[in-house]
Amino acid sequence: MKVFLCQDRKELARLTAALLAEQIRRKPDSVLGLATGRTMEAVYARLVELHQKDGLDLSGCTTFNLDEYVGLPASDARSYHAYMQTHLFHPVGLSSERTHLPNGMAESLHNEGVGYDAAIQAAGGIDLQLLGLGENGHIGFNEPLSSLASRSRAVTLAPETRQQNAGLFDGNPDSVPPRALTMGVGTILESKSILLTVSGSAKADMLRQVLEGPMTAQISASALHFHNNCLVLADEEAASRLTIRPSLNHACLHDPQLRHIQTLLA
Repeated sequence: MKVFLCQDRKELARLTAALLAEQIRRKPDSVLGLATGRTMEAVYARLVELHQKDGLDLSGCTTFNLDEYVGLPASDARSYHAYMQTHLFHPVGLSSERTHLPNGMAESLHNEGVGYDAAIQAAGGIDLQLLGLGENGHIGFNEPLSSLASRSRAVTLAPETRQQNAGLFDGNPDSVPPRALTMGVGTILESKSILLTVSGSAKADMLRQVLEGPMTAQISASALHFHNNCLVLADEEAASRLTIRPSLNHACLHDPQLRHIQTLLA
C-alpha cells in the first residue's frame, strides 16, 4: 500500500480524476470499478470536464459499481443508478450496455450477487477499482464484521451508514433503505489495482485506523493491506490524525510511482 497526501478536497478530486484518466488513456477498454458518494461527485465532475475539454474518451470502458440499495428501482432519483447517470454516464455518453450496477429490485438477491461477480469475471476482471471510505471503515457497503473473503451479496446497513447517507432521503436516516447489494471484500481485492480516495475530517480517525491499525473484519478497508497494488489518496483534513507522516513524506521523495503522481498535479 502507498499513500499520497493532497492539500485539499479540490486537489484530491483533481488527482483522482487524473489517475482514472491515465488508466483510460493507457487502456481505452478498461474495466473500471466505480463508487458513489459526496467525495466522488467532484471526481466525476472533473472527468466530465476532461471529456468535454480534452477529449477524454470513455466510450470503450466497461464499468461496475460497488453497490445499490435494495428496494430502489433504477428510475428512483435516490438510487445509485440515477446518481451515476447524472454525474458521469450521461455527460460522457457512456452507453448503458457498458455500465453495470447491482439490481436492487432483483427477485433473488443471492442470485444477483452471484451473477454480479460472474459478470465481472466475464468482463476480464476490474482493472482499476475506485473506493471511498465509510466513517465506520467500510468499503462498498461491507459493514463491520463483513468477512474479508466475502463475495457480492445483500447486506444490512449499519445505523451510522444510514445516518451518513441520509442526505438524499430528506435528511431522515429512517428513510434510507436498511439493506443494500454490494461487491464483497473478496471481490474488491481481486481488482488489478485499487484507488482509495478519502476526504474530510470526519474520516480522520478511521483513516488512521485503516493505515496504522490491525487488519480486522471490524474495519473492512483494513483488508486493503492484502492487496499488492493499492494507492491511498487523502486530503490534509483526512490525514490530520496520522502519526506516520514522516515516513509518508520520505516515500514521496524517493518512490518512483509517488514522484510520478506529483507530476500529475503540475
